[in-house]
Amino acid sequence: MTPAIRISNAHVYLSGREVLRGIDWEVQRGARCFILGANGAGKTTLVRMIMGYAWPLFGATVEVLGHRFGGVNLQELRKRIAWVSPLMHRWLGDREWTGLEMVLSGPDATIGLFRTPQQEEVERARQLLVDLNGQYLEDRTVVTMSSGEQVKVLIARALMTNPELMILDEPSVFLDIAGREYLLRTIARLTEQLPQLTLIFITQRIEDILPEFSHGLIMQEGRILANGPRDAVLTEDNLRRAYGLPVHLVCGKNGRLWTVI
Repeated sequence: MTPAIRISNAHVYLSGREVLRGIDWEVQRGARCFILGANGAGKTTLVRMIMGYAWPLFGATVEVLGHRFGGVNLQELRKRIAWVSPLMHRWLGDREWTGLEMVLSGPDATIGLFRTPQQEEVERARQLLVDLNGQYLEDRTVVTMSSGEQVKVLIARALMTNPELMILDEPSVFLDIAGREYLLRTIARLTEQLPQLTLIFITQRIEDILPEFSHGLIMQEGRILANGPRDAVLTEDNLRRAYGLPVHLVCGKNGRLWTVI
């Protein structure tokens, strides 16, 4: 089986500045992988490249779900990828989409609903909101929701298509402690219920990396600083190099790591 993601020799320039440098990275199908790094490390640009919104220089290879970029319809490929980002609500425009409408837009890979959905789609969308304890958000407009509620709607939207690859792009960045822990419990449940799903979790917080994530990489200044199994990547030495701080790691009873300076 081909990997879910295969990238080689990727250099990306944005506004005349090199933001990704010599990226070589492979993720197997069904893997649970984290991407860790400080602000500006290149995490979001890497995601944009995977989604086909940022292109590397000539000579690079980018393959996602068995399709090589340059020879695939990206709009169709994106329908097999679920991208969850708390910043997606910024693309809503002037239309006040409801929670249900946002969930129903998942199969079309659009931000908002631009067609009349089928009844079975409506039933599935409502059930996904129930599964996430978000049924009360069905008729609420997205702009009136808290950040945690928006992320809940976006996860339901992502699951509408039974995706093969899900990218969680710093989903807890705006959440309070209670919202973050609820989100992490939801992610842990997804890993158990959907073993075939390839899951990529982007974060700048070590404590958000659940034990379910067995592999990962650390980025620094557009390069991959460390890549491999979880225990080989999440070391004090790697974190000190990535953040420039005298980091010490403490392991909690639940297997999550916490930093002490």
